[in-house]
Amino acid sequence: MLASGLRLPAMPAVRRRRQGGLLDLGQPPDWVRAETASGAVPLPAAAGSPARFAGSGVEVTSSAGRLALAASVPVARLYFRWTADLSGTRLVMGDAWERGYGDLAWRGFEPDRVMPWYVAAFDGRRTDGYGVRTGAGAFCWWQLDPAGVTLCADVRSGGVPVQLGGRRLHICEVISRPGRDDESPFAALHAFCAAMCPAPRLPPAPVYGHNDWYYAYGNNSAATMRADAERMAELSPAGRNRPFVVIDDGWQPGRGASRARAGHWDRGNEKFPDLPGLLADVRRLGGRPGVWIRPLQAPDDAPDGWRLARDRGVLDPTVDAVRDKVAADFARLREWGFDLIKHDYSTWDLFGRWGFQMGSAITKDGWTFAEGPERTSAEVINDLYATMRRAAGSSVVDGCNTVSHLSAGVFELCRIGDDTSGNEWARTRRMGVNSLAFRGAQSGAFYAADPDIAPVTAGQPWALAAEWLDLVARSGTPCFVSLAAGAMGAEQKAAVRAALARAAVPQPLGEPLDWMGNEQPARWRLMGADRRYDWGYAQG
Repeated sequence: MLASGLRLPAMPAVRRRRQGGLLDLGQPPDWVRAETASGAVPLPAAAGSPARFAGSGVEVTSSAGRLALAASVPVARLYFRWTADLSGTRLVMGDAWERGYGDLAWRGFEPDRVMPWYVAAFDGRRTDGYGVRTGAGAFCWWQLDPAGVTLCADVRSGGVPVQLGGRRLHICEVISRPGRDDESPFAALHAFCAAMCPAPRLPPAPVYGHNDWYYAYGNNSAATMRADAERMAELSPAGRNRPFVVIDDGWQPGRGASRARAGHWDRGNEKFPDLPGLLADVRRLGGRPGVWIRPLQAPDDAPDGWRLARDRGVLDPTVDAVRDKVAADFARLREWGFDLIKHDYSTWDLFGRWGFQMGSAITKDGWTFAEGPERTSAEVINDLYATMRRAAGSSVVDGCNTVSHLSAGVFELCRIGDDTSGNEWARTRRMGVNSLAFRGAQSGAFYAADPDIAPVTAGQPWALAAEWLDLVARSGTPCFVSLAAGAMGAEQKAAVRAALARAAVPQPLGEPLDWMGNEQPARWRLMGADRRYDWGYAQG
């Protein structure tokens, strides 16, 4: 039984190509199966070069790891199997569809476990990697068992099979990397991430600064942003790399007292009456303005033809006018003077599921985009992200709730975990520590991995909040703080000042040391030294 719940016909036994060691995914798979609108079909190997697997109107080619699909019938998913003796594997780990939700971990064999995009396999001595290159044309996940690995490529368009017509789809490029005896599992994973993304787009300098969400939660204003900028001017180090000062949700029409025109981003609300003037003030104080946006939120006055079939409150990115609106919104923010644009909710808005809910299904069945089922969901998202990137120009882009493997090489930053919290320490520990430990290896290889904010508020015990702040600042990843004025005593100011000084300059990537047996690692190698954190467990 495959992860989708689809039972496929038995395939003939295949001699295992390798006994132990790395399984070379550059070789053609041992078998291929397709899930079409009419059911599951095997695709027998056909003669010719490159390797071909064909049947029932479906043809897949495999050439040096590059998998492509042509089909005269609708296709939902494809399954590829490489056999090998992997019984020596002790622990395996995969990635997340978009953000981590405190659920990432090294585990033993779980043959039905859905591992998005890549899998790392540890045999007690070295860590091998199996994955797909970033920017794929399908949603790809892996399953690993003692007899080999299986790749599933979801090529649906929304919730229906894709109809390619006469074109050929680039599904993905599969790659494998052998680990080395002299590298740690973390170092092996970082190197494998670099191999999966040949051209990452990285910010020109370390990213650090302030975001108001975890003390304001939308109750922000021009006055609070000026105060944030003044506080950052006081606490940030001197030098050319200035801190970002980000206004999160709360500035836009629809989030003020009138709550009108939600989904428009063409002006501020009554709390932010003069955004260009406010941004000029932030710059005079030494900050770099940043902003939050939900680009696919449908305004009340959006034409019916702009709306997504699955949820009429969401804009359909396959509509030309919608892409034009998204591009205009990003360009306007850049022209106003925002140096960082954080965009949010696009995966949830498109699919109606958070990453931890997507599993092998991604979204519910039965819907597609306005253009029809001619492109895969991954292709639609790749096009949307490219539109945002072009319109943002020189502004740094931080993708939150974006599809990680499709963000890589496109956006400078990607939020790797679900929200931390200004009110609940357990949430900060679960989402922040777990995500940084298990996805921090992507930083510098895919993008700068944003582990989310270190809040300093009355809602979190300072002793614990200080640990999270210290870890992020030393980790070599972007460091954002959210500082409540009433929580900033002399001790807090000193700690934040030291943290920002570290975060403003390049640091080696922090490495979790006990992550193979601890989902919220306490032992880390940071800035060349070992450090231990308590995370509040001693307090129960």
